[in-house]
Amino acid sequence: MEKRDLYDINKVNNEHDFYNQIKNWDFSNINRTEEKFTNWDMYEILRNNSNSESKILDLGTGGGEKVLKYFPEAKEIIATDFSEEMIKTANENLKKSNRKNITFRQMDNLNMDTPSNYFDLVVARHTCTDAKQIYNSLKTEGMLILRGVDKLDCWELKRLFGKGQAYKDPKPISLIDYENILDAGFKDVELVPIHIREYYKTKNDLLALLLKTPILCDFSEIEENERLNREQINMNKLDEYIKTHNYEKGILLIRRYYGITARK
Repeated sequence: MEKRDLYDINKVNNEHDFYNQIKNWDFSNINRTEEKFTNWDMYEILRNNSNSESKILDLGTGGGEKVLKYFPEAKEIIATDFSEEMIKTANENLKKSNRKNITFRQMDNLNMDTPSNYFDLVVARHTCTDAKQIYNSLKTEGMLILRGVDKLDCWELKRLFGKGQAYKDPKPISLIDYENILDAGFKDVELVPIHIREYYKTKNDLLALLLKTPILCDFSEIEENERLNREQINMNKLDEYIKTHNYEKGILLIRRYYGITARK
């Protein structure tokens, strides 16, 4: 295979490395449309379960765009990310906004240093989490709202490439998270599958998504020490996928997410 048939990207050794290398989580420049088939909105749930006195923790905040745009006014919002570069971006975005009572800071979700029994709500979107540490950080009756990317996300694309996030795992990511949240001691745990069709206007729009997300990374929820291969995207295979999934609305990706809510 010739070099021009491959798209070079950075090699990473683990999922933390991947997220630390991505410096811009703003997807607004990617031209796409979507069709939602599931009525589950984490920000609506957040607004309905918070008030002006709420203390909220956001895990995996990225550049803070979602917090600044969708989070309700609250007494305190702490938004964290593993990536130092992401927190720099988030603080730059905060300066441009009129939002108050929001603090962005660096933290590893798997080694949380937040106070115990402190938050009314914890929000986690498309990020690594430790259910026991989240449980510890919440007040009694506090709420966890989690949205994740499931194993069957972009499954046709993953099968064509023979790899992808959780591709080799025997259990769906949603079930792993669900069981971990139950084991941590949460009650009223509800799991909702989320189905979305996304249409990308051009090949470059789709490629931009693949470079910003771990869809084609062999991240395993089971094998923690597995070396990850994110060196190249095979452009011939990507062209093959586009050829068979190009519609009037754009290049189709069938997305499979999941939402979980739970109480301490």
